[in-house]
Order: sequence, then C-alpha cells, then structure tokens
Amino acid sequence: MISRMWHGRVPTSKANDYREFLNSRAIPDYRSTSGNLSVHILERTEGDVTHFITLTFWESPESIKAFAGENIETAKYYEEDKDFLLEFEPNVIHYEVVGQS
Repeated sequence: MISRMWHGRVPTSKANDYREFLNSRAIPDYRSTSGNLSVHILERTEGDVTHFITLTFWESPESIKAFAGENIETAKYYEEDKDFLLEFEPNVIHYEVVGQS
C-alpha cells in the first residue's frame, strides 16, 4: 500500500469554502479511481493561513497513475483551486505503508 500526501495553503477567510470544495469535488474524484483505498483531509489554521493535507492510500503505483497521470510525483490540481490556493506546490510525497493496525 502507498500513501500519497499533498499540502496546500489557503487564506483562513476561504478555509470553509475550500473544505466544502474538497468534500464535494475532490474526495469523490479520488474515490472514483480504481485502487484508491481511502481519502483523509487534514486541516490546521495558523492565523491568516489554513493548511490542508490530503492524505490518500492506494493499492499500487499503477492506481495512482490512473488518478494523477504518468508522473505520479506531480501534484494534481483542479480548475477551482485557483480560487483558493496561495501557491501551487508542484509535487506530492509518497510513502510505502509498512505497518498498520
């Protein structure tokens, strides 16, 4: 199993709307991809900036490719992200899951 982690920052004033977008648009997109095992959205506010981590779990690199494209290290963005994000981090981080309960 592989975890895929993406980080984004939005103005805190837009955090509620971005959370709604993630739940209504992004999560269903992840979940509709064969090989996606789960999606978790983490949120932390630091003053005027709110951080979002999207943590997903996948069966294999091939299943990630079906979602993100050939270069699985490249972050996938949605058209709506331009209305929220302060910057577009170019890459995601993958980890092999080596233990769980």
